[in-house]
Parts: sequence; structure tokens; C-alpha cells
Amino acid sequence: MAPEVVDAMQPLLNDYYGNPSALHWAGKPVKAILHKAREQVAKLINGSPGEIIFTSGGSEANNLALKGFYFKNIHKGKHIITSKIEHPAIINPCKFLEKIGARVTYVGVDQYGRVSPEEIKKAITKETILITIMHSNNETGTLQPINEIGKIADVHGIAFHTDASQSVGKVPVDVEELKVDLLTIAGHKLYAPKGIGALFIRDG
Repeated sequence: MAPEVVDAMQPLLNDYYGNPSALHWAGKPVKAILHKAREQVAKLINGSPGEIIFTSGGSEANNLALKGFYFKNIHKGKHIITSKIEHPAIINPCKFLEKIGARVTYVGVDQYGRVSPEEIKKAITKETILITIMHSNNETGTLQPINEIGKIADVHGIAFHTDASQSVGKVPVDVEELKVDLLTIAGHKLYAPKGIGALFIRDG
């Protein structure tokens, strides 16, 4: 952890212990701190505080994004598009959803490990409800053309998720520029403690 993170956490380990959802004297200060944290995360990615949900890490955020969206929108279609080079935290939820009726298309990459927006476009069907492509690869560091894919998703009215666990805090990440509806953050990848993550869910 970064020393600044340790310093910021110290008061919460020693002085604040109330439930942020409680209305009594011990809960209110913690609620204010939690709101400030949401504001900070939102500012980092150019979202709004109400669009940030804290999780236990990137894997939980990915599971929440994929399974949560699928179950909520199964009446619209059962097709998901992803890539063959995703992290297991994406591949495993996709495999789980396949077992219960989802159809998942795994697009390939070029010699640089880059997903082709055209391949994404070709994979879209009337049943497609979600596209999920990582922002940067955890093995190669390749940045994916998220903005281009986001524009394609938007034109077709398809929700778009990106796992930005490896890139938030290292390269600029702007949810408006990227054209994403859901975005995953893993705290320990940017000097926070293990066991903390966040999921951006666009309003609406």
C-alpha cells in the first residue's frame, strides 16, 4: 500500500467504527467519509458518486457487472460478446452464464494482442445484450480500442463493460471518452489494500 493510503485509512481503523447506514451519532461521520470516497473514485474516472458501488475487489465487480446485467436483461436477449484474452474474472462468469443458457462469443486478437472493433461488430446479433472487453491486458499491457468498441455498442443499443483493473491509476480513464456503461476497478492495482474494488454503473 502507498504510505498516503495507510495515512488516510488510519483514522478509520482507530476512531470511526459506526455503520454508515445508521442514523445515530456513530454512523453519520462514517457515511460522510464513505460519500467522500465515492466522490474521489468518481472524479478519477469522470463519473458521478451515485454511479460508484464498492466491492471486495475486481473479481466481485466483474461478477456483479456480468451476472447482474444478464439476469436483469435476460428478457431482451442471451448473447454476450467478449474476447479470448480476458482475465479469468471475466471468463469464469461467462462460462457460468453459458451453463444456464447464455450464448457467448469469444473474439480473437491480432499479433499485438489487440481486439478488432470490426470483429466485435461482426459478432453482434439481435440477441446481443452485453459486450465486455478489458481496457488493458494483464499479461501484455496492450490497451484495447475501448472508445471505438463503445461507439459500436452505443449505435446498436448494447451495454458495454470494461475491466479496467490494470489501467485505472496508471493511464487516464474517462468513462465518457471510453463510452462505457460499466467499468471495473481493483484497489490493490493502484496501491490500495487488497479486498477493495469498485464498479461504475452508468445512471440509467
